[in-house]
Amino acid sequence: MEHALSPTTLTELRRPRPYPAVSVLTPTHRREPENAQDPVRLRNVVAEAKKQLEADPAIPRDRRLDVARQLDQALTEIDLAHAEDGLVIFAAPGEHQVWSLARPVPERVVLSDTFLTRNLVSAQAAEQPFWVLSVSADHVTLWSGGTDRVSEDHTGGFPLTRLTRSRENFDAERQERVGDQPSTFRDEGTRQFLREADTAMSAVLRETPRPLYVTGETAALSLMDEVGSVTKSAVHVPHGGLAHGTPDAVWQAVRPLVAAEARKNTDAVTRELESARGHRAFAAGIDELWQSAREGRVRLLAVEENFRVTVRDDGGDHLVPAVSGDLDAREDIVDEIVEQCLETGAEVRFVPDGTLADADGIAGVLRY
Repeated sequence: MEHALSPTTLTELRRPRPYPAVSVLTPTHRREPENAQDPVRLRNVVAEAKKQLEADPAIPRDRRLDVARQLDQALTEIDLAHAEDGLVIFAAPGEHQVWSLARPVPERVVLSDTFLTRNLVSAQAAEQPFWVLSVSADHVTLWSGGTDRVSEDHTGGFPLTRLTRSRENFDAERQERVGDQPSTFRDEGTRQFLREADTAMSAVLRETPRPLYVTGETAALSLMDEVGSVTKSAVHVPHGGLAHGTPDAVWQAVRPLVAAEARKNTDAVTRELESARGHRAFAAGIDELWQSAREGRVRLLAVEENFRVTVRDDGGDHLVPAVSGDLDAREDIVDEIVEQCLETGAEVRFVPDGTLADADGIAGVLRY
């Protein structure tokens, strides 16, 4: 199952497909007893997708069978034991993908000539992803981090391994004789290896910009700063052994710093919203933000982490509350607003529940 959504991947997902490009969305659960319903619910929503394929006269038989096979193959790849809060299946002729999301999604089936990506975009923004680079003298590992985990990432050719070493630099007896302290961060080979790691990480950040945490022994962190550029603005985590570590060990090492950074960012968003009130550049509530987002006026959008609301269009310029399942109900309007704001270059920040209580869960700073 996929987790990390890069700009390149999003562009690929959004390209037109031969009809039908099927998007299947279903909520999932991380814990018992709620997750007991997930297998049945998943099978039912996939069955509904096949039913819609069967009922659509615009779909040739061979294409319908192909997409149905893709849905079946996707089912075999889903591991509900590691489910998060939402699941998205994309299937089209000759291809399928499964995405696990750390944000709830409405249950729905959509047949179109493109995949429905707004829930992925919103989940990615809510997860506030980051990179962790774990450095040692002979191995550098890249980790992709999110809400409550990190996982190893092979973007940019990582992990990098230094295959050759000068044995003299690792002769502990020699170092003891000359009164030197054993160090693997003094020879030119190590400098060159970490310089290559810096270059590779620079390319990753150009392709997918995210906050960066760097772990390693103090000597490793110092040398990375000396020979490169990307780690100078990164958050340093003086913790060795993680280049060969487990995802859980890396997560535990960076977790306090990630939490502190999140608190700092929430405080900054709150201050900016307060400033916008004084300058009459403040917007609040679903209806006002939906209109401002469509007009491209939102510079900063703030959304509470678990804020969800179902609405429908009253035929004019306003949205009105609706019940899930109602005809023409828009169950993921918050995700639509998030995606629209990102499309027009706005910054989107998710904040803890209750932070925007006086703004009905969603607020923004306007450009004009």
